[in-house]
Amino acid sequence: MNKTPPPGDRIAKVIARAGRASRREAERLIAEGRVAVNGEVIDRAALNVTESDKITVDDIPLDAPEPPRLWLYHKPTGLVTTNRDEQGRSTIYDELPEDLPRVMSVGRLDINSEGLLLLTNDGGVKRKLELPSTGWLRRYRVRIKGRPQDKDFEPLRNGITIEGERFQPMIVSLDRQQGANAWITVALREGKNREIRRAMEALDFSVNRLIRTSYGPFQLGNLKPGEVQEVRGRVLRDQLGLEGGEPPEGTAKPKKPSGVKRRRAGGSDDPNTTPSGGGAKRGKSTGLTGSSRGNPGDKPSKGAPRSKSANQPGAKPDTRFGTKFSSKSSSKPGSKSGSKPDAKFGTKFASKPDSDKRPQGRPAKSGKPGQPGQPGQPRDRHK
Repeated sequence: MNKTPPPGDRIAKVIARAGRASRREAERLIAEGRVAVNGEVIDRAALNVTESDKITVDDIPLDAPEPPRLWLYHKPTGLVTTNRDEQGRSTIYDELPEDLPRVMSVGRLDINSEGLLLLTNDGGVKRKLELPSTGWLRRYRVRIKGRPQDKDFEPLRNGITIEGERFQPMIVSLDRQQGANAWITVALREGKNREIRRAMEALDFSVNRLIRTSYGPFQLGNLKPGEVQEVRGRVLRDQLGLEGGEPPEGTAKPKKPSGVKRRRAGGSDDPNTTPSGGGAKRGKSTGLTGSSRGNPGDKPSKGAPRSKSANQPGAKPDTRFGTKFSSKSSSKPGSKSGSKPDAKFGTKFASKPDSDKRPQGRPAKSGKPGQPGQPGQPRDRHK
């Protein structure tokens, strides 16, 4: 005999949907007797509620669910991805902008890892993005100590078992050797605890830097450490198949980077610089894979579009160093002779056409056209 399920959704799901806590945290709040429905404290999570039910958490009414929103966050090293740390260490929530609403992290990055961390105000979105069944590829730039060969990573490509735990096959590529360290790119579709570090240790390689560069279609790009950028509502709906309008304006403004020091080119250990010592790659900030930005450590591809030269039409003066340098051509199509004097160096030099130039010390002789002494006319020696 089939039983009709009760109307509504589970209480833990509704609490997570409202952004008050994750589903697991909501179940803990219920077990602690901190959740009440219609004035009655509940002690079990197996309860369905509807929009007509009045729910309170710690005697605070549960707000109506907001439209799902998603943010890209460049997590720096030294921060723990948790609400509270028992050891008193700093967490990501201590450094997030104050005007950001209550958010939850999609997955985690350990205290020594950095890079892209997704934040959302919706527990359903969080759960969906964390499930391996979503199939989103997570890409990392990893620096390991040693001089590995490409064949050394075959066990990871085939799948490896560590201490009885099976790791799914990874996509591993050896990028470049940098002194005593090597940079590699690792991509996987699951997020087990310290998976990459444990896998490298099994191959006798130690990880000394780990950067997540992308999570599914969302890319770290040029986000500075500690910077937050919200994903447009239209992009979020397209990628997740969600319904709803644009996120409300006036809240969760992106955090402006402050005090960010630029590293000098040459000898840099930053994967954002090319091996030749060039500066960080620049590109439009779209947050999606396939944009003009590149992953940290990637070399510029051949045929990549170059920046507009100052000599090209429509180029703006170069003001990067505090001085305007207007790059103008000395001769333009259709320009007339007798251009304005060149006073760049404090001395006026009148430019003349090349046809008027004569060897120094041999001034032109005056004369009427057709008479001897006129340039270009032969001298008649018999007269």
